[in-house]
This record gives sequence, structure tokens and C-alpha cells, in this order.
Amino acid sequence: MIHGNATTPSEDAPVFTAELTPYRSLGRRGFKMFFLIAGLLSLVHGLVFLIIGAWPVVFFFGLDYLLLFGAFWLNNRSGLSREEVRVSRTDVSVRKFTPSGQISEHRFNPFWARLNVARHQEIGIVSMTISGGGRRTDIGSFLNRDDRETFALALSGALATVRRR
Repeated sequence: MIHGNATTPSEDAPVFTAELTPYRSLGRRGFKMFFLIAGLLSLVHGLVFLIIGAWPVVFFFGLDYLLLFGAFWLNNRSGLSREEVRVSRTDVSVRKFTPSGQISEHRFNPFWARLNVARHQEIGIVSMTISGGGRRTDIGSFLNRDDRETFALALSGALATVRRR
């Protein structure tokens, strides 16, 4: 995307911007509904086993529920990570945000920056890195196959556009 006035282009105006986020199929509401239903099922089955006298089984239903909740919570938390990629005539910037809120930023000269794409014959793109000036950073590792293809095409096109100007 090109921002700025066409007659007086700014050197630092972004030619390309993207925010990469991991896909999560279960939103906050779905998460609550799933665990409400799972909790009710565990409670009902636990009560049945308690009534027939197999009370030690009740602890396992509770442990299963806690482990399931912990796994889904960790999955949703990892969904908070994201990456912001910005390409301008003077800079290629990759900002990475961790789920805990830590930010790391990697900057490259757009004329030296290279998008390195590792492909597998059957799978497609398996990894992407941006390198330049003796440094490199991985990018979009959490994207699905189709999104990696789309992003790689868009980013390589933006780098080519910057180099042509």
C-alpha cells in the first residue's frame, strides 16, 4: 500500500505494511462455551461415579478438565503474538510482539534486504527469513501454508518496487 502524495513522495512513506497474526479457530466466546460444556459433562460423569462408589475416578475427571483447560489457555495465549512488517524506501522493519508483551525490532536496508524462502516440494513454504547486513530474522513462522505464499509474494513485490524507484 502506498501512502503519501504522488507529487511529493516521502522517503519514509510505507510502500508495504502487514500485520501477521496466528490463526485461532476458537474465539473468546467459543472458548467459554466449550469449557462450560466440558465442565458440565465432567461434573455429571463425576457425580455418576461418585454415586456408584467409584469416588477415586472423580479426581481424574477433575484432573482431565484442568489439563484440557491449561492446554487451551496456553494455545490462546500464544495467539497473542504478532509481527508487524513495514517496507519503505529507507527501511525494512520487522517488529515482533510476544504474548507477554515484549517487543523486538529488526531493521534492514531495503536495497540489501533479501527474503529467503525455504520450500518443500509437497508442503510449499516451510520457512521465511529476511536477511541483510549480516543479520537475519525469521518471519511468519505461525502462518498457514496459503498465508505464507500470499505474504511471500506481497513482500517480495514490495522489495522489488522499492529497489526500482
